Amino acid sequence: MPEDSGSEVAFAGRSNAGKSSALNTIVDQGSLARISKTPGRTQHLVVFALNEQDRLIDLPGYGYARVPHAIRDAWHQMIDTYVDQRRSLKGMVIVSDVRQALTDFDEQMLIWCAARALPAVVLLSKADKLNRGPALLARRAVDKAIAALNVPATTILFSSPAKTGVDAARAQIASWLG
Repeated sequence: MPEDSGSEVAFAGRSNAGKSSALNTIVDQGSLARISKTPGRTQHLVVFALNEQDRLIDLPGYGYARVPHAIRDAWHQMIDTYVDQRRSLKGMVIVSDVRQALTDFDEQMLIWCAARALPAVVLLSKADKLNRGPALLARRAVDKAIAALNVPATTILFSSPAKTGVDAARAQIASWLG
């Protein structure tokens, strides 16, 4: 990892939720983060330097990758240590498929963020897969789940192909990076 200085925004989410696509769309570079149909390809903290002081961090996906439990446990420990100890971490983007409820890992990540007073936003990815009404209902359900956790986080309907929510995500990330 680079020196713990400057500002970082981390991207977390279930494997196959669209994390790499979201990263690529937000930075407007089609091949920055590797996109794969096989979940679990990101197995380390991947650092994307935006400039000398600002970075985006792609965390390993959780919950779906077909890897041995020991590797999955090591990823969780690595993520836990990163979120708990990284002083340059200014915000967390949690990517979650809008068609599914928040996973236990999504909720745990939100709780970790709240415990550390780290701002978080949930990108409800693949919003183009739903019509507007069902997408808004899904967003309300996630907002309700977040409120039940009593954590300060916001949601953004997001679609890489349709470019839905891209400006809102960029604005949020820019505000955290300063």
